[in-house]
Parts: sequence; C-alpha cells; structure tokens
Amino acid sequence: MVEESNLIGDGSQTCSLPTIPGKHPDLKSITNQTVVDVISGKYDDTIGSFLIVDCRYPYEYNGGHVPGAINAHRPEDIPSILNQHQSMRNAASDKRHIVIFYCEFSSERGPRMCRNVRNADRDLNKDSYPFLNFPEIYVMHNGFTDFYETHQNLCEPQAYTPMLHKDHSDDLRHFRSKSKSWSGGSKRRVSGSRLF
Repeated sequence: MVEESNLIGDGSQTCSLPTIPGKHPDLKSITNQTVVDVISGKYDDTIGSFLIVDCRYPYEYNGGHVPGAINAHRPEDIPSILNQHQSMRNAASDKRHIVIFYCEFSSERGPRMCRNVRNADRDLNKDSYPFLNFPEIYVMHNGFTDFYETHQNLCEPQAYTPMLHKDHSDDLRHFRSKSKSWSGGSKRRVSGSRLF
C-alpha cells in the first residue's frame, strides 16, 4: 500500500491529477497551475465535474478568490458540499468528480475543511465502506497567496485581501471567536484564563 500512496480515498484508482509533496502528508496536494489546468479544461477527458472550496473568511473571499470557487468556512457548510455530489454526478456520471480546498496559505483552514468533509463523507457512507461520495479530494498547495502571485489575472475580483487586513480586524475577531465554538469542543474556554 505504501507504493500506492497516490490512490484516491476509496483505494479504487490513482489520482487523476498530478500530486506534489505538501505540508500535510495525509492529504493530496496539487499546485495552483494544476488548479488552472482543471478550470481551463485540460482534464475534461477524465474529470466530469469539480468543486473548488475557498475556506477563508467571507471578507477574504470577497476580496479575491479562485474563479468559480464557493466560500465555505464553517462546519455547517459541510452538508452543502456533500450535497453537491448528486448534481455533479448527474452532470457526467462516467467521469470523476473532484473537490479542491484552499485557504490563504493552505496550512490550517483548507486542510481542516478537507479532513472534515472526508470524515463526514466516511460517516455518511459507513454502511458501504470504502465507498465515498468524493473519493478524490485535494488541497491547493500554498493557498490563495501563491495563486494570486502567479495568476492574479484569473482572480475574481483581481485582488487579494489577507486574513490580517487592518480594515477587517473586527471581522477577524468575530470569525475567530466563532471558530472556537465550531471546533467541536477541542478548544475549550477556561474560565478566568486565556490560552495564547
């Protein structure tokens, strides 16, 4: 199985996209050029549909994103990602259906959402293991920062709003406070103290 490390999530075949060693060895990473190739149709012979998920906060997404990407940054967004499966399958049932995740650097939020979608997909299909709705999921290496640097002309709009942008400090505080409650109890608030 080690030799076949490029298998998709259900183990049935190898990845249709070229992968690279990424920051997260448990996830499949692709370059931003590969994402551009997917968008431009280079893989249309094998990929029937694709979904690109921007896992950044809404003000970051609205400040510039990969063309066609949807914004999904909360756990409540996972069911809508999984619900895309049926409409994607209807589009081209004999081809592959992939999902690509990213965030600002693809270090935390994108990989976390990727794992959470995979876990929800596994749970949804636990009675038919190893079947998955989306066996082929990827993380865009180095995130939107790298994509913007090399493909600014493709961004919608052609801009980049970083997470730590000074005009969005209130938004950042809001979303960070929400993300603590979204973490499912793994980050616990301790009365009278703060963790830094």
